[in-house]
Amino acid sequence: MPRDVIAPAGRPSTVWRDAWHDMRRRPVFWVAATLLLLVVVMAVSPGLFAHVAPNDGCRLGDSNGDPTVGHPLGFTKQGCDVYARIVHGAGTSLTVGVVATAVTAAVGTLFGACAGFFGGWADAVLSRLGDIAFSIPSVLAAVVVMSVLASSANVWVVSLAIGTFAWPVTARVLRAETLRVKTAEYVLAAEALGSSRRRILLGHVLPNALPPVLVVITQSFAGAIVAEATLSFLGIGLPSDVMSWGNDIGQAQRDLRTAPHTLVFPSLALSSTVLSLVVLGEVIRDALDPRAGAPR
Repeated sequence: MPRDVIAPAGRPSTVWRDAWHDMRRRPVFWVAATLLLLVVVMAVSPGLFAHVAPNDGCRLGDSNGDPTVGHPLGFTKQGCDVYARIVHGAGTSLTVGVVATAVTAAVGTLFGACAGFFGGWADAVLSRLGDIAFSIPSVLAAVVVMSVLASSANVWVVSLAIGTFAWPVTARVLRAETLRVKTAEYVLAAEALGSSRRRILLGHVLPNALPPVLVVITQSFAGAIVAEATLSFLGIGLPSDVMSWGNDIGQAQRDLRTAPHTLVFPSLALSSTVLSLVVLGEVIRDALDPRAGAPR
């Protein structure tokens, strides 16, 4: 008689593997991811998309001109190519978003993980600091900081001004998840085996508390891009000679009636990128949270 053959077990299921399985079956995920990938490639290699330098060849004779051959989105008030400025401005906007989000994630992760894991006086002190920071609107704080540092404004200063005050949400979410995860059986087993608290935090608690934080970070990325555009629009963000979508929108507001294309197209680039990040965050949240009703 033939021997019974036992099929080898497949790879064990994990939260991340289940989440990827759910996300890849949703068309909206691929639409948002494709658009974001396009923006990232545009920011890294603008020469692949625009063969005209954004500031070279600007002619006042083309001021607020309509689209022509080789210039599909028309010209700015200075006679520069709108399409080229959008392509090259993507790098600045994404750089501010990445740096500000990195600052937010680093500070929020440090405060939230330590507060939730160690508890006691550490939780009390860090939570009160978070409450104080949470009571200050991040955009308003960035406006105040940039008003003081207007003479030294650059990508790094703007990024730090935005990211320094946006961490409390990340800290609160991670603290709550840390409080939940640290009572799990595998954490108690690690404690019983004599693992150090540092190893338990970094090896067991933090990796399993990060999924909800990923959604917050995605939304923080979108918020940082909007905050940079807001500061530049108000004239207290990046210098006017730095190409960014916020600067282009701010400079084009005066010509909305006579040349609406100079305002509409940078605004579409900004809103499309932010919308893609928001949608991607929603998809990730639904995939990581079983209570959100994501299909399994």
